[in-house]
Amino acid sequence: MIPIRLTFQPGIPLFEQVVYAARKAVVSGQMRPGDLFPSVRVLSRELKINPNTAHKVVTHLINEGLLEVRPGIGAFVAAPRAGSRAERRQLLGTELEQLVVSARQLGLELEDLTEGLAEHWRKLGL
Repeated sequence: MIPIRLTFQPGIPLFEQVVYAARKAVVSGQMRPGDLFPSVRVLSRELKINPNTAHKVVTHLINEGLLEVRPGIGAFVAAPRAGSRAERRQLLGTELEQLVVSARQLGLELEDLTEGLAEHWRKLGL
């Protein structure tokens, strides 16, 4: 059993959903630095996704720095990157922009957005 939980959402590419679920597993502490990440084969079988999609997910997470490869052993959850607070915040630039655009389209105010963000932050136990 893998610690990644996936709820299929129509209209969102499956690749993005799996990447998000993997990030969430790491951020919530379900997977910790040094933990072995599921292989492409296991990821594909357990999540019932195409092996090519599973491979694309693992490759993306490696390129993103969330996973590190140990040749002959597998992919492991990487230790959090060092860097200034501004550099780390910049990594979320695109996601934050998308969130703000979506909130504005829904007619939400900044206060609504920050309350929603805080609620999700608490849900993850952070």
